[in-house]
Amino acid sequence: MTVPKAKKPQTRSARSDVTSQGTATLAEIARQAGVSAPTVSKVLNGRAHVAPATREKIEVLLRDHGYRRKRGAARARPSGLLELVFHELISLWATEIIRGAENVARQEGLTLVLSESAGREEMGLSWVDGVLTRDPAGVILIMSDLTAEQRELLTGRDVPFVVMDPAGYPADDVPSIGTTNWQGGYSATRHLLELGHRRIGVICGPADVLCSRARIDGYRAALETGGVVCDDVLVRHGTFQTDAGHRIARELLAMPDRPTALFAGNDVQAMGVYQAARELGLRIPEDLSVVGFDDLPISGWMGPPLTTVRQPLVDMAEAAARLVLDLGRNVRPAMPRVEMATTLVVRASTAAPGK
Repeated sequence: MTVPKAKKPQTRSARSDVTSQGTATLAEIARQAGVSAPTVSKVLNGRAHVAPATREKIEVLLRDHGYRRKRGAARARPSGLLELVFHELISLWATEIIRGAENVARQEGLTLVLSESAGREEMGLSWVDGVLTRDPAGVILIMSDLTAEQRELLTGRDVPFVVMDPAGYPADDVPSIGTTNWQGGYSATRHLLELGHRRIGVICGPADVLCSRARIDGYRAALETGGVVCDDVLVRHGTFQTDAGHRIARELLAMPDRPTALFAGNDVQAMGVYQAARELGLRIPEDLSVVGFDDLPISGWMGPPLTTVRQPLVDMAEAAARLVLDLGRNVRPAMPRVEMATTLVVRASTAAPGK
């Protein structure tokens, strides 16, 4: 009688196509990319010394196979960096955010790294590649939105991120720190109405940016509450820069029935409004009242000192930094989406019309 040979239990080789979870092994991804497994590991862990073209090929394979670092696993040799990513790094506004983030970075023994997305509101994958190479302790994105692919890349490498002052409505699972932009727009306009102004213009940032829309919505609500019909001719959009404030103010103040007050979307735009008023021979606040937004340190030194809506930029940046570092430590926040209060700061740039 012949006894059949027992079958040997199947063992998984280093080149097995899938793991027990259905995810390709590093060895299989290395084979498909034509590189070594250590090279794949470098890309997975955000290490340097991988050619850009090779890194891109490996990233595509990692995404295709749903490969991600196990949540909660220790991150190999963290870089000790905290990264801030701005859509543009050219404003006094950015300085306040840097100051807040630096306060926390210094307390935590981290080095602050600054990046920008070249003025684009959506960052390309090349920026994400840079983050993966640097492997920061956390990333704070300023006035930006993340695509699903960008989010997957950061999450897949266990790089925590927080959006501060988001450009759009962030997804429910994206932590964010913002401010009460609607209330700020309402307060600024209400202040001008109480002074007696009825012809009030508004200059804000891009129409597709969340804070711009919210500030203008607050402006419209205040007019409606005050019984004033909103004249859409007086509602203008531009960039959040001085030249936009200057150009649009020149247009509004050249109208036959010009506004007696202007609400600028930020203090930097308000500086442009001041320049336009000087060029047209208008006195502030006797001929034109001006309100800004942000309460940058320079607003108190403008001539005359600027009435403005204070948003606590330093506090917002500190809160964003603490939140992203907590996420990196697997501390889940009680409130992943926070809005900090705005307050009106009345100075000498506003008065009753004709005074």
